[in-house]
Amino acid sequence: MVTAHCAGVSVCPSTNVDGQSNHLNLFNSRPQPKKKRKSRTAFTNHQIFELEKRFLYQKYLSPADRDEIASSLGLSNAQVITWFQNRRAKLKRDMEELKKDVESAKVLSAHKSFLENVTDLGILKKKAMSIGASEEAATNLVVNASK
Repeated sequence: MVTAHCAGVSVCPSTNVDGQSNHLNLFNSRPQPKKKRKSRTAFTNHQIFELEKRFLYQKYLSPADRDEIASSLGLSNAQVITWFQNRRAKLKRDMEELKKDVESAKVLSAHKSFLENVTDLGILKKKAMSIGASEEAATNLVVNASK
């Protein structure tokens, strides 16, 4: 059986001694062990305090600033880079959440105003009826007041 990647080749490199195709064996072979991943950095309270303090006024570090803060806190450049990247991502998430909360508050405020107006109009109708107006006259009063 000739496959697309073996077309035009006299001997397919994916063929075993018996002439059988090893294409499926390519998928069955075990992956090479990957490089061991470095464990998560546990920053001290002091390191976090200093990183946060710097982040307040400087969201992006120059290489010189990064070297300075890394050496002063006993961290590697990569750790400082990663911390600032993660902190900027957290800031972005927090800002998006805050924006959603503000939009939600605006909608709630509009609903609250609407409900207050409806309640006020209901009270107006009850007062009109209590002083002897017919229900139809009271309803007309409420409709005209809401315009």
